[in-house]
Amino acid sequence: MRFLEGLLLLADLLALLAVAQRRTSAASWMRHAPVAAVLVLLAHWLAEGPRWQMVPAYALAAACGVLWCLRAGKLTAGPTREVLPHRMGRALAMGAAAVSLVVAIALTIVAPIFHFPVPDGPQSIGTATYHWVDAGRPDSPATGAARRRQLMVQIWYPAQPDPSATPVAYMPQADAVTAAFAGIHGVPAFLFGHLKYVASHAMATPAVAADQTAYPVLLFLEGATGFRQMNTFQVEHLVSHGFVVVALDQPGAAAAVVFPDGHQAAGLPLAQLRDAVTPSYLPVGTDPAGKGADVASSGAPLDTGIVPDLAQDVLFALDQLAALNQADPHGRLTGRLDLRRIGAFGVSLGGIVVAESCRVDARLRACLMMDAPMPRDVVRSGFPQPAMWITRDAATMRLERQRAGGWPEAEISAHLDSMRAVYRGHTGAGYFVRVPGAFHSNFTDLAGWTPAARALGIAGPIDAQRAHNIVNAYTLAFFERHLLGRGNSLLDGQAAVFPDAVFEFRQP
Repeated sequence: MRFLEGLLLLADLLALLAVAQRRTSAASWMRHAPVAAVLVLLAHWLAEGPRWQMVPAYALAAACGVLWCLRAGKLTAGPTREVLPHRMGRALAMGAAAVSLVVAIALTIVAPIFHFPVPDGPQSIGTATYHWVDAGRPDSPATGAARRRQLMVQIWYPAQPDPSATPVAYMPQADAVTAAFAGIHGVPAFLFGHLKYVASHAMATPAVAADQTAYPVLLFLEGATGFRQMNTFQVEHLVSHGFVVVALDQPGAAAAVVFPDGHQAAGLPLAQLRDAVTPSYLPVGTDPAGKGADVASSGAPLDTGIVPDLAQDVLFALDQLAALNQADPHGRLTGRLDLRRIGAFGVSLGGIVVAESCRVDARLRACLMMDAPMPRDVVRSGFPQPAMWITRDAATMRLERQRAGGWPEAEISAHLDSMRAVYRGHTGAGYFVRVPGAFHSNFTDLAGWTPAARALGIAGPIDAQRAHNIVNAYTLAFFERHLLGRGNSLLDGQAAVFPDAVFEFRQP
């Protein structure tokens, strides 16, 4: 809860008490509490910005203000006349006002303007955004757009500390992205309106930290209908420990991509996106819902789905990073990217694309896939780079289906069997981490958007922060070992510090 929001709720309570008393019995200072509530409301509206969770508090402040005016004789003759003279009417009005106050408090708790935990690494965080156009490639067939392929890219990097800097917003295009996300998932857009007020720990384009000449680089790929900031909990942790993280907003995969000229690449409807993705890991003719329908029959744009096309974005991004390291238009990252030490990680669809990208491009030296089935080409041929898979067990997937829907048996089998098959046949260093009790959202920020996530079936039985701590610890240990050459006992066997995570490893 923001400062002026809390102050408004307190002012509303005092205003309610003032209105509840007869004019002659109220203390002199108490009589003016409704005016204070209105003034705090205006200050909050201007300084912090309104949000829907506070609507009952706004209505209560306004109603108390009107009653104060009526009592003061500004809107009616007879200043000594009681506005609420009848005991029953007074009780009903006060009861409704008290309920409004309680509802406002409850809504701010259930849908808070949350804060990310402070990253525990030594580095401050800077961020910059880029618009990249692949002049040699048309846009993805899945988007139906007749233009060159474009990406919005956000880069987070270790930065020189600046205590006076204001952190940037978690989602700079929150209104557009959350509206698209809500539309795809069939929920009211206003539910996510407050996310535009959530702040990250990153500063806008500060100087790169001087601790090292160049920093290792990690590419992050979003999940289906997601957005490039959807794993900020993980990104900030990695950057605070000395990595540059490059997140791609991929049209066709993201909920919406907003470009500098204002146009948007809208995300695909869920059914169409599913038909465009499942051919990469489910055989044609297999319906993930188990109904026997051909998943390609509704017009999937490619026989193998859009995964190979999305992987081309990764290869293009690697080329762009090489150019950026030569001359950064922001003037920050020139020469500061160690492209000899580059890895990739992704969640859900992003994890599928990471696996395919590692299969086709050896420039990626370490590959982390989270809660994602593996493409059939990867199952067949694998890839030699060190790899880590982080997922959960079939029982947890079935529990998620019971509470929130989704995860039919064909999907569960394809998901777990394909990950296990690639891990077992992997010729490089391999690590397999399972987090029982984690739902799909627990591998993203979404599980932390509301403390009611578990009650709503959005997140699993595991504590949301505990799941993030597990993911962060194994992610950092993996990339530090295989990109920086640092030992970490976390990868040597089942860790006592994480008894609730099941760990396996294979050496080459």
